[in-house]
Amino acid sequence: MKLILASRSPRRRELLGRMGLEFTVVTPQIDEDAFTAPDPAALVSLLSREKAMAVAGTCPEALVIAADTVVVLDGAVLGKPRDQAEAQEMLAALSGRSHEVYTGVTVCRGGRAVTGAERTEVTFRALTPEEIRRYVATGEPMDKAGAYGIQGLGSLLVEGIRGDYFNVVGLPVCRLGRMLADFGVDCLAAAAGE
Repeated sequence: MKLILASRSPRRRELLGRMGLEFTVVTPQIDEDAFTAPDPAALVSLLSREKAMAVAGTCPEALVIAADTVVVLDGAVLGKPRDQAEAQEMLAALSGRSHEVYTGVTVCRGGRAVTGAERTEVTFRALTPEEIRRYVATGEPMDKAGAYGIQGLGSLLVEGIRGDYFNVVGLPVCRLGRMLADFGVDCLAAAAGE
């Protein structure tokens, strides 16, 4: 069965590869800003579904996986920073506080689609303005929701998490494994070469 990851994220590509699956990557063509939802879980679920369906429409025989991740602080969604100044503002707001990371994931094939959302709580240690400036100067925050990457230098900012670590990276691997099993894909069997 052909497996497609509908994402341009190198982090999702890496995580899916670690699951022992062979797949191709197709970038979905949707305008993410055109969608709204009543809460973060509904938003990421909707966006992951739209991404999956956009790609599934061009490859109906394939099993398509799509995901979307947002960082939420005090109910406000923090997207990718537009510039270094906005990245510094986001990190200053996250400093010394807890926030939530939501990832929606959709698996679809043919006319069947299954969507779920995962939530993880992340706590930042208190950051000095100089630490924020230096982290932003690395460039790492610029293409990441909430202006940090927990799998990179951003790990130096995170004091703790409650929930799925991989969800914060951008793909809730445990949930995805269960979803794929519903479509007849056994990730452990694939990794074992069975």
